[in-house]
Amino acid sequence: AGAMTSRRFGTTIFPFAVVFVVALMVIPMPAGMLDLMLTANIAFSVLLLLAAIGVNKALDLSAFPSLLLIATLFRLGLNVASTRLILGKGDAGSVIESFGGFVIQGSLVVGLVVFFILVVIQFVVITNGANRVSEVAARFTLDALPGKQMAIDADLNAGVIDDEEARRRRKETGAEADFYGAMDGAGKFVKGDAIAGVIITLINLIGGFVIGVVQLKLSPGEAANTYSLLTIGDGLVTQIPALLVSISSGLIVTRAAGDDDLGSSVIDQFRRQHRSMQTAGISLLGLALVPGLPRLPFLLVGLVLLVGSRRIAATMQAEAAAAAVAEAPAEAPVSPDDPEELARSMRVEPISLELAIDLVDLVDTGSGGDLLDRVRAL
Repeated sequence: AGAMTSRRFGTTIFPFAVVFVVALMVIPMPAGMLDLMLTANIAFSVLLLLAAIGVNKALDLSAFPSLLLIATLFRLGLNVASTRLILGKGDAGSVIESFGGFVIQGSLVVGLVVFFILVVIQFVVITNGANRVSEVAARFTLDALPGKQMAIDADLNAGVIDDEEARRRRKETGAEADFYGAMDGAGKFVKGDAIAGVIITLINLIGGFVIGVVQLKLSPGEAANTYSLLTIGDGLVTQIPALLVSISSGLIVTRAAGDDDLGSSVIDQFRRQHRSMQTAGISLLGLALVPGLPRLPFLLVGLVLLVGSRRIAATMQAEAAAAAVAEAPAEAPVSPDDPEELARSMRVEPISLELAIDLVDLVDTGSGGDLLDRVRAL
């Protein structure tokens, strides 16, 4: 019943949501509704990031390329709606105004610098890297597809797997190739979204200044202050979710298949590198002795690394000792020269004795047959 309800919900609500996202670009939206949609956009981006961190393998979130397109379209629709409110009414809701006032702190230059730094991080660093990884992963996955199919057929012919398991593996192999191929193209959505965000922000700044000076007869300073606050707030409200989605796409394409989520895998793998942590702590303590460098930060971080490495090493030794005790044999080792050990180690062949029907009395204890006792005695 739960699966049917989820399927019904997905087939009815999800298409309506996609159509509503497209309608955002042409239908005027009140400021209160825009605040709700901007908050939902941030929540959706955080959800994608947490899902990308929590999956064990990329195919656990195979719908991510389509979700990436929908998230990008949603942000662009919100950009258009907020631009209409900024240039038309000079008011875009409390969320955009709060973001702009908090980041700008009375300085337009600071707000623009922060906004363009976020764009550079998203566009130059994360998106380009994720696109490159997606391209290489798609190429390698497609090249390895024939070999994987042949390996599945070989296991099926050898009887290692049955028909159902072979179908499941073929389907998973094809889905993996389709996923990385889709991610190779879906990365272009994020890159185009970053460019569109910069262009929309510049349009809002220039258009707001012109509207404030020409139509509203404001002074240049008042026009720049009013519209720059809203424009930078709008840019940050949309660029922060875009940055989260870019990080999510990078995590998805760089995620190797494993038995645990990303956080558990990282912690488990770093536990084996306690010697590296110890070396890093000693190095930081050495840097604290260099004249001119602040000692307190280096001392604190170095001591934390040293203490952490010692505790990790002690924990791993205790776990290794417990595993050795669990795997140890219950009995004490016996000398190989012991006659009983030699008797147990000897390979004794079974004896089969076939009797004719008229000799059954020899083994029938009820009639006095003692052949089995004699054989046992021998």
